[in-house]
Amino acid sequence: MIDRSNPRIPAADVDSQFLDRWSPRAFESTPLTDVQLAALFEAARWSPSCYNDQPWLFVYAVTDEDRARFAEALVPANQLWASLAPLLLFVLCRRRFAHNDQENRHAPFDAGAAWMSLALQARKLGLHAHAMAGFSRQKAHEILGVPAEDYDIMAAVAVGRRGAAELLPPEVAAREQLSERKPLQEVAREGKF
Repeated sequence: MIDRSNPRIPAADVDSQFLDRWSPRAFESTPLTDVQLAALFEAARWSPSCYNDQPWLFVYAVTDEDRARFAEALVPANQLWASLAPLLLFVLCRRRFAHNDQENRHAPFDAGAAWMSLALQARKLGLHAHAMAGFSRQKAHEILGVPAEDYDIMAAVAVGRRGAAELLPPEVAAREQLSERKPLQEVAREGKF
């Protein structure tokens, strides 16, 4: 059932979870519970992957000290808002298959599936997840102590309850709204390119 208070209008009948998921920047600082954290990562754990390799790894921060440390890897524009979220994490993917040590070119795709599972579970819990490309991969590798030859860092993510946009800097608050999508015919084509 589609929530008609949500201004997003689908081109086909889909579950409302897909329309309800979005990436706000305003977060309450209320900590997440251990049960919520476990549910987020459990949802991601059940994501599909090539050869069932499950190449993703979520490295996360919940304490003020760790969140401040993680935020140092974010670009300044993301530091303005993401450091207020009660959960900051980085989505990593292992570069090589565990079973044969060969390059896993599907690992980013699989990590993306795991991230989406986490994002949809966040909404089921009344939370929001906002993924970010705006971070220094080199700085994140240093902060996390992750060997760059073994893992790529795909995204940073802020998770929490949606907060009041008025608490954001004006230039950030102006962007605090649901986004639209391209028309369906621009993202799916039958037969050939």
